[in-house]
Amino acid sequence: MDDRANTIAGWALAGGIAALGLSILSSGYFHSERPEKMGYVVEGVEEEGDAGGAAAEKPIAFYLASADPAKGADVFKKCAACHNATKGGPNALGPNLWGVLGEPIGAGHAGFPFSDALKSKGGNWDWQSMSDWLHSPKAFAPGTKMTFAGLSKPEDRANIIAYLNQQSDAPKPMPAAPAEAAPAAEGAAADNAAAPADGNEAAPTN
Repeated sequence: MDDRANTIAGWALAGGIAALGLSILSSGYFHSERPEKMGYVVEGVEEEGDAGGAAAEKPIAFYLASADPAKGADVFKKCAACHNATKGGPNALGPNLWGVLGEPIGAGHAGFPFSDALKSKGGNWDWQSMSDWLHSPKAFAPGTKMTFAGLSKPEDRANIIAYLNQQSDAPKPMPAAPAEAAPAAEGAAADNAAAPADGNEAAPTN
């Protein structure tokens, strides 16, 4: 009886040792660290490396001040399957774009079937509205028939706007670059220099 009990205890001990060993090995192989790339997006969890994002885009006038119409002509080749910008040119899949800057949005060319999404926008095609449209037509006018995804680079948008501006009987003067705000640190330093050292007003002298 004692031998049988000892045998059972021995097997139990061996089984425990084996289980412990397997646990150690499996924990080393199937580690619990977060993967480098998430397999799917979990709401409320940001992917590593995305903190901060891209630098903020400046106003379109900043890019228009140095825009190159020749480069814009190259960018316009992406649009040539649906548009032309020649004077008196016909509408195609998209409207003819001669003289488009300054025209009413969604009503510039008689006979072209603009979508209700564009017709309802109101206003004219100015620098900003054209930039917003070229950036993302679907965001600018949800429901538009325009299938072009858009131009993410503000430099490309500025160049193509400069090109379209030249395709007109009366091109508009390009806007000057807006003045950039002085860094906050410089303003604080100036305030500190102007204030008396002890925080009290200086006594007037006669």
